[in-house]
Amino acid sequence: MTVVTDLLALLELERLEINIYRGGNRDLGTGRVFGGQVFAQALVAARRTVEEGREAHSVHGYFLREGDFRAPIVYFVDRPRDGKSFTSRRVTAIQHGEAIFHLSASFHREEPGIDHQVTMPEVPDPESLTNDLELIRARKELIPEHLRAVLTQDRPIDLRSITPSDPFAPAKRGRPEDARRQVWFRLTERISDAPIMHQAVLAYASDYGFLPTALLPHGIAFRDPRLMIASLDHTVWMHRPFRADEWLLYVSDSPSAAGARGFVRGQVFTREGALVASVAQEGLIRLREPRSP
Repeated sequence: MTVVTDLLALLELERLEINIYRGGNRDLGTGRVFGGQVFAQALVAARRTVEEGREAHSVHGYFLREGDFRAPIVYFVDRPRDGKSFTSRRVTAIQHGEAIFHLSASFHREEPGIDHQVTMPEVPDPESLTNDLELIRARKELIPEHLRAVLTQDRPIDLRSITPSDPFAPAKRGRPEDARRQVWFRLTERISDAPIMHQAVLAYASDYGFLPTALLPHGIAFRDPRLMIASLDHTVWMHRPFRADEWLLYVSDSPSAAGARGFVRGQVFTREGALVASVAQEGLIRLREPRSP
């Protein structure tokens, strides 16, 4: 078993009954279930109930409660509509008898139409960049001992940031225009051609480091003890076919943060410059005053 096969097993889900599926969890060192995992698993559950030839084009999720990574998650799929061109599904993720996540997804059969897109920004090739995990391992002595093994473990996705940010002592960039992140990513192994697996991996990866983009102008570390940060909702629109085991460029920015909430948006391009997905998220960003001694 490799970390990639572990991730694929996490996304495959166990069928319990018609419209009911169960998934496990992977600890990423946050003390709770990773939001991208729940999002991706719910997408897979929805796709399992859709006829062949229709792939997801619009997926919206709301995070309702913090997930317990020590317990499995059960996914209930509702089937509102099966149309001639579109299929819609609703998914509720349950843990300990309570809903922790809702997802709405729309699937579309392939058909021709008008075609245009924005241009991918010019960035260095991924081969010229250092893997983010290598950068973390090089400074592992700065990681709290109870998190060191988790944060330095092998990863199924190779992430290479254009401008790496120190997760423990980030530089304050100052301007809102500097709330921008560019990172190449891909699975570390080749996988099957099934489109849902590539969409699920992109959905999983799209939440990784996404909301912290809103922290960049303020120089606030993702693991700052004063910080309470959590995804509230997450949306992915799939525009064109792609493979998650080939390099994808994830460009994100945060145009606004206010009222203890941050908003981030992103675009995902193939290496050849095709825009394959757009992403948006709003999340809680709350700074608590340190306790008096």
